[in-house]
Amino acid sequence: MTAPKKLFVKTYGCQMNVYDSERMAEVLGEQAYEQTDVPEEADMILLNTCHIREKAAEKVYSELGRLKSLKAANPDLKIGVAGCVAQAEGEEIMRRQPAVDLVVGPQSYHRLPQMEARVRAGKTALDTDFPEEDKFDKLKSRPKARRAPAAFLTVQEGCDKFCAFCVVPYTRGAETSRPVTRVLDEARDLVDRGVREITLLGQNVNAYHGAGPDGVEQSLAQLIWALNDIDGLERIRFTTSHPNDMTDDLIDAHGTCEKLMPYLHLPVQSGSDKILKRMNRSHTAESYLRVIEKIRAARPDILMSGDFIVGFPEETEEDFQATLDLIEAVGYGYAYSFKYSTRPGTPAAERPQVDPEVADARLQRLQTLITRQQQQIQEAMVGRSARVLVEKPGREPGQMVGKSEYLHAVHIDNSDADIGDIVPVRITAAKRNSLAAVRADQG
Repeated sequence: MTAPKKLFVKTYGCQMNVYDSERMAEVLGEQAYEQTDVPEEADMILLNTCHIREKAAEKVYSELGRLKSLKAANPDLKIGVAGCVAQAEGEEIMRRQPAVDLVVGPQSYHRLPQMEARVRAGKTALDTDFPEEDKFDKLKSRPKARRAPAAFLTVQEGCDKFCAFCVVPYTRGAETSRPVTRVLDEARDLVDRGVREITLLGQNVNAYHGAGPDGVEQSLAQLIWALNDIDGLERIRFTTSHPNDMTDDLIDAHGTCEKLMPYLHLPVQSGSDKILKRMNRSHTAESYLRVIEKIRAARPDILMSGDFIVGFPEETEEDFQATLDLIEAVGYGYAYSFKYSTRPGTPAAERPQVDPEVADARLQRLQTLITRQQQQIQEAMVGRSARVLVEKPGREPGQMVGKSEYLHAVHIDNSDADIGDIVPVRITAAKRNSLAAVRADQG
């Protein structure tokens, strides 16, 4: 028998890239590849890239430079670049780094078997098309290997919002949604393999409009209710959402759907209406706060998470203060915050930029506020009960680690729980980025 080839995948960025990396590994598994965590022993290295973060493309080129030595030591090694940087840069990647054999965009990874055969024949392979066929239609059923208890499931891709700072419409394309039946089939398959929590993914997931069994489009709320009926699936989450697509039925589901967890990531980006308009966000600070009010009326204990960009072109101190005021008004349990960085080809890249030192100082102030809010929310959990989905052993003897309903990382001391169990706990302490707990059903 021929020994299996080794595949090393490095994933950058969002949860959707994590999902895509899993699917790419499965596709290449059909070509006799098995995954390795050691790049030095790989026959193929695949970088699944993200174009959202600052200097994303340069970081990829830097990583490719480091990989050149591995290829020099093993001329048979094949190196591929996938994801949004691949889509944005295309053949420029091969021009700048000749060690790269394969470049594939996020809508074309179902074509990897043909591309792999081409590079094994000594040629290069490039595919950054937006193919007419649905890649999910072309992917085979997922292998039946046992899974971790929490999994991602992509249900929607692309974005039609065209925010002035964002490359997603150019790298992922227009909004498309997977049919309901196919999502449910994949969810049942995941549950059959041990998954108890599924996070639905999309660049703009609450704009989901997949065709139902009767051909009529269904909303994300309708999809969630269909998933709610799957035996063995205990928890449902979704990310990332746009404020304008938080429909009443989706808000109502947070209050009535037992399996939908009390956590919502709802990016706002700025608290200044002037900056929001310049970002082409199509909502205001006031409309965002009204959505939050409706969500909390439906589910009072919901934990909110958000995204913020500071130093956006033309942002004044007054604009920045409006962002701080909005953060104070909402109270976030988590947040992702960034200093604005230009993305070539986006409208904001051509505008006058804020002084980098000013942007740095603003980011530090914002993160200090977010950290204070996060700590207050975590400290308020001490003494409360929670239910934790156990995901892995902890560092201490007898300790297990998992996630609460609110997505807090929880370390359970002296627990005999198994991975995949959902156990009641009492929170005993708040740490910087996690909670400590003991089981509430033992003594």
